[in-house]
Amino acid sequence: MSTLKELTFVDRHWDDSVAEKLSPAERLAYRSNCLGADQRITNTGGGNTSSKVLEKDPLTGEETEVLWVKGSGGDLRTAKLENFASLYMSKLLGLIPVYENAPNNGPKTPAEDNMVGQFPHCTFNLNPRASSIDTPLHGFLPARHVDHMHPNSVIAIAACDRSKELTAEIFGDEIGWVPWLRPGFELGLMMKREVDANPSLKGLVMGQHGLINWADDDKECYDLTLQLIDKAAAYIESKDKGEQTFGGTKYETLGEEKRNGLLVELLPWLRGQVCQQNKFVGTVETRDAIMRFVNSKDAQRLAELGTSCPDHFLRTKIKPLYVDWDATKTSEDDPNGLKSLQAMLESGLEQYRKDYAAYYEACKHDNSPAMRDPNPTVILIPGVGMIAWGKDKSESRVTAEFYNCAVEVMRGAEAIGNYISLPKQEAFDIEYWLLEEAKLKRKPPEKEMSRDIVLVVGAGNGIGKEVAHRLAKEGAHIVCADLSTEAAEKTASELSEIYGQGIGVAGTGISGCGPAIGATVDITNRDSIREMIQQTLLAYGGIDRVIVTAGVFVAPERDGSLSDDKWKFTFDVNVRGSYNVVDEFRSILKSQGLSAAVVLTTSVNGVVGKKGSVAYDTSKAAANHLVRELAIEMAPLVRVNAVAPATVVAGSTMFPRDRVIASLTKYDIEFAESESDEELRDKLANFYAKRTLTQQPITPADQAEAIYFLASNKSSKTTGQIINVDGGLHEAFLR
Repeated sequence: MSTLKELTFVDRHWDDSVAEKLSPAERLAYRSNCLGADQRITNTGGGNTSSKVLEKDPLTGEETEVLWVKGSGGDLRTAKLENFASLYMSKLLGLIPVYENAPNNGPKTPAEDNMVGQFPHCTFNLNPRASSIDTPLHGFLPARHVDHMHPNSVIAIAACDRSKELTAEIFGDEIGWVPWLRPGFELGLMMKREVDANPSLKGLVMGQHGLINWADDDKECYDLTLQLIDKAAAYIESKDKGEQTFGGTKYETLGEEKRNGLLVELLPWLRGQVCQQNKFVGTVETRDAIMRFVNSKDAQRLAELGTSCPDHFLRTKIKPLYVDWDATKTSEDDPNGLKSLQAMLESGLEQYRKDYAAYYEACKHDNSPAMRDPNPTVILIPGVGMIAWGKDKSESRVTAEFYNCAVEVMRGAEAIGNYISLPKQEAFDIEYWLLEEAKLKRKPPEKEMSRDIVLVVGAGNGIGKEVAHRLAKEGAHIVCADLSTEAAEKTASELSEIYGQGIGVAGTGISGCGPAIGATVDITNRDSIREMIQQTLLAYGGIDRVIVTAGVFVAPERDGSLSDDKWKFTFDVNVRGSYNVVDEFRSILKSQGLSAAVVLTTSVNGVVGKKGSVAYDTSKAAANHLVRELAIEMAPLVRVNAVAPATVVAGSTMFPRDRVIASLTKYDIEFAESESDEELRDKLANFYAKRTLTQQPITPADQAEAIYFLASNKSSKTTGQIINVDGGLHEAFLR
C-alpha cells in the first residue's frame, strides 16, 4: 500500500500547491477538509484527525511536541484550525500512569471517564477548544499523523460476523484488528499495546466501529486512508449479490406521482404523531439505494437489528421503525392505501415507544440521564422510502444521511458475511454516556423557531421579504412563496446563504433542500396553492405558520372610477386569495394536530374612510373581518391574527414610480424627474410620516416585527386581532 494506486470508490482532493503554503497545523485542517469532502470516507460530524507537530512553547520559547486533534463536536469537511484542540504531548502521555494508578480503573469506569476532565490540564497555548473523547486514540499511537474515519466499506467489515478474519484477508499483515470498545482511554491503551507488539502496523480495523490508520508524513497518511477505504469497497463490490444481498425484492416502488400524492396526505399526520413530545422537521429520502433496502425481503430483519457504528445510532436511535406495508393492497374506501398505512404506523409507533422505554429501563444506570424522546427518528416504508426526523432540517438531513450509511454498511456486511449490531447495553452506554450528554449541553441553545416551518406568501419583495428574513433569524424554515418565481428563489437563496447550506427549488432535490426554499404561487388559483403545499410538505414534512403578505392596489382612473374587472381582481387577491391559502391549509393543520398560527396582512385603510381607493379600502375591511371569522372557525388549534400597515412605501411593490409621482403631485410635494425611485419614495414616506403621531416613516421591518410577534409563541393567547403598525394614525383608532 506504500505506492498510490488508482482509486475507484473514493475521490482524492489533495493539492500539493495548496498544502505547501500551509503551516504543519494548518495542513491538518486542510487534510481534514479533503477527507470530509467525500461522504464515502466519513459522515457528517464523524471521524477524527490529528497531527503531532513542533510548536514554540509560549512560556519557555523552546520547541515542544504538540498534538493537534479535532475538537469535540467538529466536522471534518468544514473544520478550520480553531476547531482543533491542542495538547502538550508530554502532559498527555503523563496521564497514562495517573490512570493506571487510579483505583478501580478499566473500561467504562468512572476512573476512565474522569480522565477526560484531565485533558484541559494538558492544553497548549490556552486553546479553548474542548478535546474529544477520541484524543487518547491519537495521542497514544506513535505515528505523527493519524486518521480515524467512519467509511461505509470498512464499517461493513467491522460489523460483519467474520470481521477479524476478513481484515486479515483483505489488508494482509499491515492492518490489524481490535474488538469493539467504547472510545476513550482504554481503547487508546489497547491500540498502543497492539502497535507495540506489531510495530509494522499501519492501521487497525476497529470492531463494529471504523478505521484508524497512521503515517509519519501527512500526505502519506491521507493517501493511505483513501487506499484502505477503496480496497475495502472493491472487495465488497466483488462479493455483492445485487438485489439478493438483501434477500431479493419483496415490494415495488410506487411511481413518483402516486408516491408524492400519498406523502402529501401522510406527512402532516405522521409529523403530528412523532411530535407528541418534541416538534420535528422531516426529510424524505427516495434514492435508489434506500428503495432497494426498504423494498427487500430482509429489510425488516436487518432494521430490527439496529445500527452498528456509534455515530449512526446517536442520530438514528437504536433502530428505525419499519412498517411492513403493501401498497398494492387497496380497497374502494382506501384507494391509495393511506388508511391502512396510517393504521400500521399508529400501532407501530405505539409499539416502538414501548420498546424504547423497555430498552431504557433494562439498560439504564443509577446516574443515567432521563429517557429521551421515545419516538423514532427514522421511519421506513416499502414502496415509499425513508422519512427522517430531526429538530431542524439540517439534523433531519444528517439523520437521513446516517441511515443511508447504515444501509450501505448492512449491504456490505451481508455481501461478505452476516451483519451484526452492537449489543443493546453497549448501544445504550454510548447513547446515554454522561460525556455525550455533556457534549449535548455544550451546544448553543436552540433558536426560538428552529423547529418551525413557515410559509411566507409574498416573500419576493417588501414586507414579505422582510418577514422571511426576520423569522429565519429566529431559526425558522422558510417557504418563500411569490407570484414571481425569480423573486421567491432570490429570497430563498439569500436565507440559505446566511443560515445554512443547501437551497432547494421546491419540487426538486427534496432531500437536498436547506433552511429555505422558493416556490411559485398564485393565491387566486387553488391548484397553484395545492402545488405549493405539496412542495412544502415534501421539503419539510409539515407546516406551523402561514403568513400572507401578498396584496394589490389597483389605481383608479383620473375620474376615480374602477372597472368591474379591476374591482374583482382587487377582492380576488386581497380577500379571496388570503382565504384560499388558509382554507387549503386547513385540513393539513387539522391532520397534523399541532398548534399553529396564521397571520394575514390587511391595512388601516380598512377602517379609515377616504377618497380615491374605494376598492382597495373595502377589500381590506373585508380582510379584517375575514381574520375574525377564521379565528373562530379554526380555534382552538390555530390562532389567526393580522397586521394592518399604513403607507409602507420603501420596498413595496404597491408603490411603483408612477404611483409615487402621482401621490407627490397630488400632495404638491416638489420633486424632479431626474430623482431616483428611492429618493422619490423617501420624499413620499417622509410626507406620510408627518401625518402620524410618531412622525417616523413606516418600514417593512416595522411590519415584520409585528408579524413575528403574532406568529411566535409570544402571542400564544392572542387570536382574532388586527394590530395596526401605522406610526399612530388617530383616524384608525379603535371605534
